Amino acid sequence: MNSSPSHLQKILGRREVLGIAFGAMIGWSWVVLSGEMIIRAGTIGSLLSLLLGAVMVLLVGLTYAELTPALSRAGGELIFTFVGIGPRASFLCGWALVLAYFSVCAFEAVALPLVAQYMFPNLQSEHLYTLQGWDISWGQILLGSGGALVIGIVNYFGLRLASFLQWLASLLMLLVGLSFFGAGNLNGEWGNLTPHFTNWNGFFNVVIMTPFLFLGFDVIPQLAEEIKLPAASIGKLILFSLLLALGWYELVQWTVGLSLSAEIRASSDLATADAMTAAYNSPLAGQLLVSAGLLGIITSWNAFFIGATRLIFAMSRAKMLPSIFCKLHPRYKSPIAAIILMTVPTMLAPFIGRPSLVWLVDAGSAAAVVGYIFVAISFLAIHKKYPLLPRPYQLAAPRLVGILALLSTISFGLLYLPWSPSALVWPYEWAIVLGWSTLGALLVLIRGKQLSKRDKEDQKSYILGNYEHVLLASTPKKN
Repeated sequence: MNSSPSHLQKILGRREVLGIAFGAMIGWSWVVLSGEMIIRAGTIGSLLSLLLGAVMVLLVGLTYAELTPALSRAGGELIFTFVGIGPRASFLCGWALVLAYFSVCAFEAVALPLVAQYMFPNLQSEHLYTLQGWDISWGQILLGSGGALVIGIVNYFGLRLASFLQWLASLLMLLVGLSFFGAGNLNGEWGNLTPHFTNWNGFFNVVIMTPFLFLGFDVIPQLAEEIKLPAASIGKLILFSLLLALGWYELVQWTVGLSLSAEIRASSDLATADAMTAAYNSPLAGQLLVSAGLLGIITSWNAFFIGATRLIFAMSRAKMLPSIFCKLHPRYKSPIAAIILMTVPTMLAPFIGRPSLVWLVDAGSAAAVVGYIFVAISFLAIHKKYPLLPRPYQLAAPRLVGILALLSTISFGLLYLPWSPSALVWPYEWAIVLGWSTLGALLVLIRGKQLSKRDKEDQKSYILGNYEHVLLASTPKKN
């Protein structure tokens, strides 16, 4: 393997970037979580809660849209927080987002056997054990772990192959989704929309899920060094992908609400698939939608796997993680050690089974919000420290956007704390968050002792590359 970490290839065009971001945000959640969200908040309540969550994400997305073209380097948020706040904040932000990305990959490894079981009920194999009321079998474990291995192998062969498969799967999923929206709105019944609203606890329980649902636009900054587009176009693609995902999720909730009565939704394992069956009055239609959900698993899983490995690569290049994780394959230019690091623990997720789905959604959402808080602070700090920094995509009111993004992300963060009705569940979700935080703290201590004085002095050059000179030139001269 080539030990040089600096030769990522610029191979991603507009189509591939949009496929990665949109596919990351949609995934399997629109199939498996739509009924749960309506049960929690009601049909109209789920639409409004998604919209409220999307406002926060869109505000953060605006900061990403300006920062990514201005500091276009692999690692994205890692770079933003390093420039805006400093190295420790940079590590904390990167570490939180690695958890968020890994939680999605683990989520998909658990979801894959559920999809297969819905389509092929006879795949249920010998029962091994029961966890939180859910039976775990060898078939589920083999399918989920096998899927994790396949994703790892695809990424081993480089970004060109992974991004092409991502675009193709996203396109097919989009076509099936459009057929669902059309038939559901033509054949649905307004009376099925009841209950419109349940209660405020349910409403906010859906709100806290939205950062997880929209997690994915932030994969674009991780790929900044591999995108061959004008810098300003990258910012526009971030915002367009977010709006596209919002429209998708709102249409899913509305169409499921129209197509199924409250009684059917309450007893359904996959409400979106059952809504498709009802819309076409054919079980084959439901099977087709589940097939699209399978494509969603692939697109989300692949995109976050790509994002996580690039983030780990960037943290390694910045001397925050061991140097082995920034070594690239001499031919495919893929970060092999980072790929292995993501593949192995993802293969273990199916051993937990379906109970982990909601745990992963909530813990991953909390980690994403932590990352967004760091980015919002960094956005404001960079505007203050480097007002002359060239910004290919420039916001009209950056200070206002930054303040609103910070306030909204902090407000979201409070929703996960113990006194909130939508707090993380003890002990499972808190165990994920606290365990990950403890591991991060240990890494900071260990790496701090391992790094030489010269490494610490040169860390700025490792993480910023040529942008070190750009930032120096962007600092206002003191009189």
